[in-house]
Amino acid sequence: MKTRVVVVGGGYGGIAAARDLDDVADVTLVEPRETFVHNVAALRAAVDPDWAEKIFLRYDGLLSRGRVVRSRASLITPGQVVLESGDRLDADYIVLATGATSPFPSRMDTGDRAAAVQRLHEVRDALGRSSQVLLLGAGAIGLEFAGEIATALPSTAVTVVDPASALAGGRFPAEFEAEARRQLDALGVRVLLDTKLTAPPDVPPGTVRPFTVTTVAGDVLAADLWFPCYGGGAESDYLGGPLAAARQPDGRVAVDEHLRVAGQERVFAVGDLTAVPEMKMARAAGRHGEVVAANIRALIEGGELTGYQPFPDGIALTLGPAGGVTYAPEWGLLGAEQTSELKATFLLERFRELLRA
Repeated sequence: MKTRVVVVGGGYGGIAAARDLDDVADVTLVEPRETFVHNVAALRAAVDPDWAEKIFLRYDGLLSRGRVVRSRASLITPGQVVLESGDRLDADYIVLATGATSPFPSRMDTGDRAAAVQRLHEVRDALGRSSQVLLLGAGAIGLEFAGEIATALPSTAVTVVDPASALAGGRFPAEFEAEARRQLDALGVRVLLDTKLTAPPDVPPGTVRPFTVTTVAGDVLAADLWFPCYGGGAESDYLGGPLAAARQPDGRVAVDEHLRVAGQERVFAVGDLTAVPEMKMARAAGRHGEVVAANIRALIEGGELTGYQPFPDGIALTLGPAGGVTYAPEWGLLGAEQTSELKATFLLERFRELLRA
């Protein structure tokens, strides 16, 4: 196998592409983290010590012929990946799969497994010592974290604040928001929409210390622990040469219908890094990886390229182990029982199988 494929990033899209190409190319996966992190279950891991161990899966079994290089790319140009160490990897095809950032604990802020587990332990300890938690952001991260905290620590007051006028960015039907609000109310979670703070808390996130914040309307909110649950950008400042032209102002990368980087024949991008107009979800990233692998295989062996069809807006929002609400056009609205069954394992078994963990 003389065709060299370098996959940069070992998240949901990267592992799918690398695994599917392992039998047809010489695959190198470049990933700075010690293990794959199942981010979908990260907020459960922040309150449940059992999950804090489960979400980390080793890369050892992913590739039977290829290799995993624990490093970070510092410069990528067509045909070459330069690592932080200075080592250079020549490539016939490159798959960009570096994802996007997101505030801890929705994603880990360290690549070391032991350090990440310790960080999750510190979050659980802080939550256990807190009486009032403030979460900034009423998107999926803020709402899921609120549900996890309220279920695990029912005596802890949880307030969610967002300047938006609807939950989850207002992307879903009114009945979705009504059901989510009903469950959050039942958990005792206070949700303040159309609410903007004059300034963020003056204590570091994740630190237990009493503070107050003031809304633009003049209301004062008190808490002793807070977490940001919004923001995060794509990581693409490593793009050099002609690849840099595909980088959008928000860091995401323009791709064509085959998920090739705009203007490129042999450089692809997958997952949260792409500017594909769809919600950034693990299932979409995984599908990106499959499509890119099929297209690289077609270019190697000869065949038709596969076009990618973006997913319509959909969400499976957990609100604690027994709660949640799901909406997808093909299913309609699903309530707490169906959502909790759907996400009981966060599909961990699928990724254990994929990684042979």
